[in-house]
Amino acid sequence: MLHAETILNTLLDMVSEAITIVDTDGTVLHWNKAAEQLYDIPAAKIVGKNISDFSWNSLMISRMLEEGQPIQEAYHEPRPGVYVLVNTSPIFRNGTMIGAISCEQDVTKLVRLGNELFSTTSQLHTLEEKISQLASAPDPFHRIKGNGPAILQAVQVARRVAPTDATVLITGESGVGKELFAHAIHHGSQRAKHPFVAINCGAIPASLFESELFGYQGGAFTGADRTGKAGKLELAHKGTLFLDEIGELPLDMQVKLLRVLQEKQFYRVGGTEPVKVDIRIIAATNRNLEERVNAGAFREDLFYRLNVVSIEVPPLRDRIEDIPELIQLFAREIAVQYGKPNPEFSPEVLVTLMNYNWPGNIRELRNIIERLVILTEDGPISREHLPTAVQVPRLHAEAPLPPTLPSGMGEEISEYHAIQNALRTTYGNKAAAAKLLGISRGTLYNKMKKYGLR
Repeated sequence: MLHAETILNTLLDMVSEAITIVDTDGTVLHWNKAAEQLYDIPAAKIVGKNISDFSWNSLMISRMLEEGQPIQEAYHEPRPGVYVLVNTSPIFRNGTMIGAISCEQDVTKLVRLGNELFSTTSQLHTLEEKISQLASAPDPFHRIKGNGPAILQAVQVARRVAPTDATVLITGESGVGKELFAHAIHHGSQRAKHPFVAINCGAIPASLFESELFGYQGGAFTGADRTGKAGKLELAHKGTLFLDEIGELPLDMQVKLLRVLQEKQFYRVGGTEPVKVDIRIIAATNRNLEERVNAGAFREDLFYRLNVVSIEVPPLRDRIEDIPELIQLFAREIAVQYGKPNPEFSPEVLVTLMNYNWPGNIRELRNIIERLVILTEDGPISREHLPTAVQVPRLHAEAPLPPTLPSGMGEEISEYHAIQNALRTTYGNKAAAAKLLGISRGTLYNKMKKYGLR
């Protein structure tokens, strides 16, 4: 029968992550080969010793053993040029903690590749701009960035369908860039010289949607323009009508839209003469329309009419290899927009952004980069500049105390760190930091002088 200890050691040496196991006193019990390679410390030198003798992660292990709470995806730079993400968890037996296990993933290659991409992407964008200026017909899909298989597949389908008049249904989570695809398809079609008209089906009250879509005759209802008004369908004649959030379209309007698609004509509200239109329909939704059909909230016949060609735009968390390029692209565009220099990003920012879940997708990423470009004044953008919701934990001791502050004065130490954190959170804005701390700006200046903060 195989010995459990032998099996454990073999298993630990098979994984690519650095694994450390300690008991409740902090004594190292296991140290696998990946840990030896990552930290250049042989197992014989560390196993049986207390983790506190090796300062690289004693802070994390000690904190976890004291609190009994796991630490997930903590950023750490154990030595210059080496970057890791750490996951630590307590080990329990019969409800009693008997030790802890730490798993550290080496992301150094990822960071270095990202840095290389940062330095080359700017040159690539410059070349693209020059090519676009020289080309008689710029590529309509040039603004859709990414090299991952999912996004390339979506672009390939969009390119094929663009020259046709086929109805397109674009699906994907909010913020993935569905409207960007719709614009690209329109500009890649024979209708490119005609209008692209967008309407958000979820943003217009049901009572107003019919007049927005079909327009109305003069005097059709109280308060209406006497000369009447053309609706989105008329405005998109010969061009493309983009129906965003089509899953939110009211059922009664679904019937009328289906009739337009079938008959190529409609009536204005209050009108008696049919209006003929020649339009291409592109629809988009972040909802599962098949589920909506099953729930009776979306007409099955309209679904099949719209779903001629379906394009699924992948979420950002499924294309993390594209994040460095997108960061560089957005940073450059926004810097030009606000007349600021193109910012530099510290390696830990790249690690953090590539390990964030991105519920808001591309839109959220661009908003964060815009915030960073606007609010960061001097030096490279670091992790502290990121919004709190995006930051992953970082393993380091508190900043050293100023020499004027004795280490035993607990209240003043807490105040010092509170002021330091407030200034970091507000990017050095004194007025905002004072408001965050609940003190006057004058009081803040006095305390900053006391603690040697600038």
